[in-house]
Amino acid sequence: MIKKIKQTISEKILLTFLILLGIGFFGSYGLIKNKCLFVKKYDPQKLKFEKPENIAILNVPCGNVIIELDPNVAPNSVKRFKILIRSGEYNNVAFHRVIKNVLVQAGDLEFGKKDNLNYSYIGTGKSSLGTIDSELDKPFDFKKGSVALARTSGKNTEDSQFFILLKDAPLFEGEYSPLGKVIYGLDVLKKIKYNDKVEFVLRPDFINSLKCLNNLIK
Repeated sequence: MIKKIKQTISEKILLTFLILLGIGFFGSYGLIKNKCLFVKKYDPQKLKFEKPENIAILNVPCGNVIIELDPNVAPNSVKRFKILIRSGEYNNVAFHRVIKNVLVQAGDLEFGKKDNLNYSYIGTGKSSLGTIDSELDKPFDFKKGSVALARTSGKNTEDSQFFILLKDAPLFEGEYSPLGKVIYGLDVLKKIKYNDKVEFVLRPDFINSLKCLNNLIK
């Protein structure tokens, strides 16, 4: 009788242990799968901006990234960026180049669309508007959060592709046409999918939408 009671108690302890182990495993798995769990969310309609006409809202898998554009530094670059934003060209476009804790790059409208992803050419594509000249004359601090147009080759080949810095890059000054800076949500970009071994990402994350703030206000 005593032996049976001890056996029952042991079985209950073992069962409880297995249940707790299972809860811990699936809880940890859930945290790993939900990479956005502890990322702060920003609602642009609840924030105040000095120049709302220069605010762009980049929505990505983990939330909103709020960008303040600076047309005083690179007017033609910002104009091009706004044209493409307002036409909805950036929606569902891949973050095709991601360097962990350094930068994220997107905007290949030719080969980076979700419904027409081309791994052979991604990173070389452009928009239908053609290239524009580089704007490098005015000083701009390429600090963490800076946004700029990328180039497909040498200078004066800027078009639709852009990058956002996740760390300071002072050597970029005078090399890339600046667009502005991230003022909210930089941590959101640190959750963008990356590859430890190469810069270009297989099965990348995508831009959900990129809009001007004025388009969001009813």
